[in-house]
Amino acid sequence: MAIEEISKNALTVLEKRYLGKDENGNVLESVEDMFRRVSDTIAAVDANYDTSTNTRAQSDEFYELMTDLKFLPNSPTLMNAGRALGQLSACFVLPVEDSMEGIFDSVKNAALIHKSGGGTGFSFSRLRQSGSAVRSTGGVASGPVSFMKVFNAATEAVKQGGTRRGANMGVLRIDHPDILDFINCKANNSEITNFNISVGITEAFMEAVEKQSDYDLIDPKTKQAVGHLSAEKVFDMIVDHAWRNGEPGIIFLDRLNRDNVTPSQGEIESTNPCGEQPLLPYESCNLGSINLVKMLRKTLTGYELDFRLLGETVEKAVHFLDNVIDANNYPLEKISETTRASRKIGLGVMGWADALLMQGIPYNSDEAVELAERVMRYINNTGHAASARLAEKRGTFPLFSVSTLKDGPAMRNATVSTIAPTGTLSIIGGCSSGVEPVFAYAFIRNIMDGTEMIEVNPVLMAKLKELGLYNDDVLKKIASEGTIAHCEEIPEEVRRVFVCSHDIKPIDHIKMQAAFQKYTDNAVSKTVNFPKEATRNEVRDVYLLAYKEGCKGVTIYRDGSREEQVLNIGKVNREGAPIQSVHQSPSSCPTCDEIDFGHIEPRPRPDITRGFTEKMKIGCGSLYVTTNYDENGICEVFTSTGKAGGCPSQSEATARLVSVALRSGISINEVYDQLKGIRCPSTIRQQGMSCTSCPDAIAKVVMKVSKLIEEQPKERAGYEMPTETPVPQRHPIVPATANEIHACPECGSVVEHEGGCVICRNCGFSKCG
Repeated sequence: MAIEEISKNALTVLEKRYLGKDENGNVLESVEDMFRRVSDTIAAVDANYDTSTNTRAQSDEFYELMTDLKFLPNSPTLMNAGRALGQLSACFVLPVEDSMEGIFDSVKNAALIHKSGGGTGFSFSRLRQSGSAVRSTGGVASGPVSFMKVFNAATEAVKQGGTRRGANMGVLRIDHPDILDFINCKANNSEITNFNISVGITEAFMEAVEKQSDYDLIDPKTKQAVGHLSAEKVFDMIVDHAWRNGEPGIIFLDRLNRDNVTPSQGEIESTNPCGEQPLLPYESCNLGSINLVKMLRKTLTGYELDFRLLGETVEKAVHFLDNVIDANNYPLEKISETTRASRKIGLGVMGWADALLMQGIPYNSDEAVELAERVMRYINNTGHAASARLAEKRGTFPLFSVSTLKDGPAMRNATVSTIAPTGTLSIIGGCSSGVEPVFAYAFIRNIMDGTEMIEVNPVLMAKLKELGLYNDDVLKKIASEGTIAHCEEIPEEVRRVFVCSHDIKPIDHIKMQAAFQKYTDNAVSKTVNFPKEATRNEVRDVYLLAYKEGCKGVTIYRDGSREEQVLNIGKVNREGAPIQSVHQSPSSCPTCDEIDFGHIEPRPRPDITRGFTEKMKIGCGSLYVTTNYDENGICEVFTSTGKAGGCPSQSEATARLVSVALRSGISINEVYDQLKGIRCPSTIRQQGMSCTSCPDAIAKVVMKVSKLIEEQPKERAGYEMPTETPVPQRHPIVPATANEIHACPECGSVVEHEGGCVICRNCGFSKCG
């Protein structure tokens, strides 16, 4: 029993997020109590299959497995096993049917899952495209992205198990007619914040990319082609957006369905929020991870993996996870039925990077890739054998007879292995996360009394002490950068082995992901880290390599990308006035990296503006037009309607486009000429009309404000913005401040990007989307 090995940091996380509390928030159980609560609950399932079994002995075995930190189940199991809630799974996928009833059924079901502590994945590919006819109402469909915002708002209102907001994955097929809107839907960092998004890529699309040909867009209702796009340009658009802020990721749908072991039950359309668990609609999966650091044994020359111990741990972990399926209190009966029909489990690993360090193997080496294949092949094969032995005692999963596993052994579980991100689990286990490299070897942690403490990777700490280099000067130098690459006091051979995520080339990230994917039933959660100066072409190369190497998906993150204004890549001239970059050819703008979009980039919205609001009488009531400006001219227009109603969506759309146009350098006169005189039927034969439509009203107010600005007695170059309270921002096109999370909002420590989410390894804070 190794409870004493749990670090102070891990104890803080456990007390805050896992241990039972009373109604006043006072901790009621110890760490030992938590593990015993879980082990008793999971072991009790054995009595369902053999009434003579010694469930106490089985509980002791599971208890030791966890308290030795050899294996940990996913967070909901640790939090909820043996409690009233009893929901033990982390991953769910729900269908989104193409009807108002189906859509809002999914919204309700997602809220129930989030309340119970789970995350949800959705495919919005069944929804008809925006603008298509809705026969039942005579209206037009608003499209998948609009309904994603409904799901996002519902998620915002529900906290998981009373502790945190839920997380979602949104997927849209590459051949859906609204795919361009989907790719762009998170260009603004403040939009759809509770979703990670991934484009569902097909093999046919990737072949079209390679051939530089067009591909068809398919109406999800009729299944007929309704248009076509250049595959290469769409692929480059995905790359461009991922380069800008990490969204969207990609998943290879045909590969997910190639490995769908129960195809009779339907197609796999989506994954869980971090992308590693493909599931059919209404399926859930419980995950767990083996701590590879605990699988090492000391030798005369160092450390090596103990495969005998690893095999024993896999056997126990498969037994544990299969029991979780029966012990689980599912949030919906349909989920219970579907999950028990396939009995999918997802056993993975954590501590991979630390295990490599202890063996003296650089993460970015051929030796590490070869060992990854060997380790995962052994885990997968041993896990399948363990599942087959369970099937002999308990029976196969109910859908086995019609599964594609019929040529293999009779299995208890349709899938056995998954490589998940292990953010808080790895904190509890005191090891590196999942199969990710070490993010930073040291960082400064702020203590509540105002002092600072340098947190150091335990493997590096041991090495520095061995070398006699564990001192404040060395630690501060490492903490300032997170890497030891430039710390000349440390021997070169040590620096060669102790590489962190940003010392590793993006291609080496993909090689490692592919090595684990080769022997993983489900998928591998892995973030490919890029330095801030990385180019779009480098991102493109990684996506193509992930496809070539057999990965099932890929998520990238370019350091610092979300701290920039997403739509602002213009330069600043000598006088300080922003200019716009017009990109017309691959060679005309180095920031485009040979991507020819022919786009104009608007300058960012300033933090402080001044402006005017004018009431205009329109045919259906009153329209209030607000026009804001700074020292460079009008930068923002937004509208609101009076009590009588009107067309708020149309006027808002017009105002947003005007805002973007003016910040992109389009002249006031050109905007005015395009909008003036547009006539709405509601204004016909009405007296006292000051305008002919909402667009006409916007045009007139914008022109009036423009003239007022020109008439102000000031020198534009010396104009100072007001210091009083800025005009309220109702509909900013670009966020005034970035939503990048570098520092944890709860404790102020550095956060890591993992699987499309962020995790604080100090306090356990996490957020997806």
